[in-house]
Amino acid sequence: MNPDSVHLWCAYPDDLLDEESAQACANLLSEDERARWQALRFERHRREYLATHALLRNALSHYGNLAPADWRFTKNAHGKPAVEPRCGLRFNLSNALGLVVCLISGNAEVGVDVEPHPRAASIAEVAQRMFSPEELAQLRALREEEQRGRCMHLWTLKEAYVKARGIGMSLPTNKFSFLFDATGAVTLEIDPSLGDDPSRWRFCMLNHASHSIALMVESSCVPELKVWEARAPIAAPAVLALASEPWFPAP
Repeated sequence: MNPDSVHLWCAYPDDLLDEESAQACANLLSEDERARWQALRFERHRREYLATHALLRNALSHYGNLAPADWRFTKNAHGKPAVEPRCGLRFNLSNALGLVVCLISGNAEVGVDVEPHPRAASIAEVAQRMFSPEELAQLRALREEEQRGRCMHLWTLKEAYVKARGIGMSLPTNKFSFLFDATGAVTLEIDPSLGDDPSRWRFCMLNHASHSIALMVESSCVPELKVWEARAPIAAPAVLALASEPWFPAP
């Protein structure tokens, strides 16, 4: 991969309603993954898990020299996964019942979050606890019909940042802010107590298949984004035209 690029991969759990496709994905899982998959109570959650982990393995094999079933993974103390042994590729996963995504880079830390649009209402209910005072002030200044959309943007951006940092929910979400100006530009402000420099991050927001997606990349320049869609496991991936959304901060 170009070191200044990131690739977003998308897949759809309902594609695995087809029994042949589901079995092809199941054949890729490790023993531990298969045990976790089979332990899930509801069929819709099993499809979501299976789609997520098959997507990761197939996506990694697009760049590496291993077959999808041969990839192995480790986790840090906070649960962030990584390829084992290290090969330079870095990734992050996010999943919802209707869409699962995987963000891959050649050498940069990345984070991604995906949420279905209808979840905006439940996010708004916890805004007081999860958002910073500055974010809440901007939120209250919006018209009521705009507030749910802003809540979705804030939630997905915060989740993507937390996941990119890789230190779990020990990172208080009300100690960093994504602030929107009148033009729609967004800046990241981080409380000094969190020990991070906001200038090292670039972020982007996308909409696809009735879901909101936020991408976070550790980069000194605006990354080149390519978006892939993976349908049935035996089908070749296709490029999606979702790469025109702006990155922030702008150059």
